[in-house]
Amino acid sequence: MASHRRPKQPSRTRVTVLTTAAAAAVALSANAANAAPSEKPSKDEVKSKVDKLYEEAEQATEKLNGAKEKQEKLQKEISAIQDTVARGQEDLNGLRDSMGLAAAAQYRTGSIDASLQLFLSSNPDDYLDKASTADQLSAQQVEALKKIQEKQRELAQERAEASEKLKDLSSTRTELAKKKKEVQGKLAEAQKLLNTLTAAEKAALAAEDARASRSASERVNLGDTPPASNFAAAAFQAAQTQLGKPYVYGATGTASYDCSGLTSWAYAQAGVSIPRTSQAQANAGTRIYSKSQLKVGDLVIFYGDLHHVGLYAGNNQVIHAPRTGTVVRYESIDNMPFQFGVRI
Repeated sequence: MASHRRPKQPSRTRVTVLTTAAAAAVALSANAANAAPSEKPSKDEVKSKVDKLYEEAEQATEKLNGAKEKQEKLQKEISAIQDTVARGQEDLNGLRDSMGLAAAAQYRTGSIDASLQLFLSSNPDDYLDKASTADQLSAQQVEALKKIQEKQRELAQERAEASEKLKDLSSTRTELAKKKKEVQGKLAEAQKLLNTLTAAEKAALAAEDARASRSASERVNLGDTPPASNFAAAAFQAAQTQLGKPYVYGATGTASYDCSGLTSWAYAQAGVSIPRTSQAQANAGTRIYSKSQLKVGDLVIFYGDLHHVGLYAGNNQVIHAPRTGTVVRYESIDNMPFQFGVRI
């Protein structure tokens, strides 16, 4: 007789676990669906993040500029030392040749002394320190040996200095590569964020930048503030000719500029050499801590770490190269954290 068993029912515990898991899955799906729209940042959020990245890129850019300036300076110094060493070696060779000729003459007459023979095959330092050897040399020979000795010391010092500067140059090049990579990384990150925007949002941001970059004749009243000096006036006039040129990190003109590239170029047109970086330019003249005392052509330093600089244009305006994605333009001095002015 066949048995008729009732199917085994799932335990209450198993039912509870399955039900809970299913409910959790539904809840997670619902939360994910609800969260999805908020994962994409708004246009204003993207702009805020991009502006921050551009500011960080500019900070790195000024450090990059400083490393470039140091590299160029070291290369010039090393070249000068190497030239000096080359000339010194020629002088040393000449002194040695003179001693050699004297020795040859003595040899021909059979009168060459042992000390001179020793010199010709070794370092003269070993003999000048010995009175007995010096006694065997003529006054003229002693003087010649002293000159050779002094020249050898000079060359040794110069070679050591060149060696240290070459080490410094190597570390500077490493820093340069690091800072360049940092700038490029910040700019790539900013571009990645911008790529998340719709075409309409990108157009809106472009329109905002375009409005901010209009020329002076359209929107800026510069007032009648006098220039700080004839040099400052000439520098400011030079900067005005560059309105509309794009910001490019590390650029010094005339196709493009970064902030300190513009100010150093402008003063160069006035016949005045100022340092390359904003931090160095902050120490290039007399500091002016009151905005009301600024005059046209004064440098204006922004941010606590002094990583941005422009030229005072009058009526509370500066002319500057703001950041990536913008052009040389006028802007209110109050749009950035003012630190002080610098009168060259």
